[in-house]
Amino acid sequence: MKISCLKSNLLQGINIVSKAVSGKTTHPILSCILIEAENGTIKLTANDMEIGIESYVEGSIIEEGKIAIEAKLFSDIVRKLPDSEIFIETNEEYKATIKCEKAKFHIPGKSGEDFPNLPSVAKNKYITISQFVLREVINQTIFSISDNENNKLMTGELFEVNNNRLSVVSLDGHRISIRNVELKGNNSDIKVVVPGKALADISKIINGGIDNEINIYFTENHILFEFDNTKVVSRLIEGEYFRISHMLSVDYQIKIQVNKKEFQDCIDRASLFIKDSDKKPIKLTIEDKVMHLKINSLIGSMNEEIDITKEGNNLIIGFNPKFLMDAIRVIDDETINIYMNNTKSPCIIKDEEESYTYLILPMGINEAG
Repeated sequence: MKISCLKSNLLQGINIVSKAVSGKTTHPILSCILIEAENGTIKLTANDMEIGIESYVEGSIIEEGKIAIEAKLFSDIVRKLPDSEIFIETNEEYKATIKCEKAKFHIPGKSGEDFPNLPSVAKNKYITISQFVLREVINQTIFSISDNENNKLMTGELFEVNNNRLSVVSLDGHRISIRNVELKGNNSDIKVVVPGKALADISKIINGGIDNEINIYFTENHILFEFDNTKVVSRLIEGEYFRISHMLSVDYQIKIQVNKKEFQDCIDRASLFIKDSDKKPIKLTIEDKVMHLKINSLIGSMNEEIDITKEGNNLIIGFNPKFLMDAIRVIDDETINIYMNNTKSPCIIKDEEESYTYLILPMGINEAG
């Protein structure tokens, strides 16, 4: 194999596929990036058997072939080369020579034939969505997945298509995040659970705007994201996702409206008094035109109040400030609506159209404190 391409193009491809390189594996080939120069295209591939990514790189093919090169070393070398044209040449013993201006490296590789192929995904069921919207939807829900592998379903997000609307749902046992997006055209009903890691990687890779589209294909076991010059294939999480509709009661006794920025800034200040190991709630005292926020910890305390509009009863309730902050910071509305019932019921933050819904369970508080 003998190819050449600009450093910027090669590095962009490496950065994309590196997210699927296996960090810990008993199969050394999975810690490699596969370089293929065939049929007039240069393709980079990484595959950790849970997620696989392939991306095409613009360049010239002098001689066709393929080789697998250890990803970290390859990435480090390319990153440190001058911003110029890079030449990569391999021999029959799978040794690669990388040249750029006056720099030359010789590194061992592995046979490209030993590299595992990405799963083949049928393209019968799919949706098309804006890259910008998908990135926003992921970023506005991914924070409430669980990192506890004991409940695999909680480590992923539900992607459900119904009546030409995509719902993306995550939960961790303490909160639920939901984003709803209207889709164009007529779309098949779909219900799958996508691993959170794959979605986090996708949100970092896609950088297109509102007019740049991404196709998402669904099968029983895999999901395929196809956009620009890149494909990302991920296994799905097996199992029936949680029924969340009964958790989202439409009945409420209290509704408050609050300025999003004021509320966010206030919680941010309260968080100064909480260490990661603390389980201290922020106490909200809700009265007719004002909400008092109070926190007490070993570091210190804070009292603050902000103006609100309220319907319903007064209430004193406590929440994990981080959970409130995670939800509020991804909302773009100037004013947010919060619905509550009592000290033991969750609060629900949602807009009128229910394009987003965030449910957060309360924490016990010392009302005398």
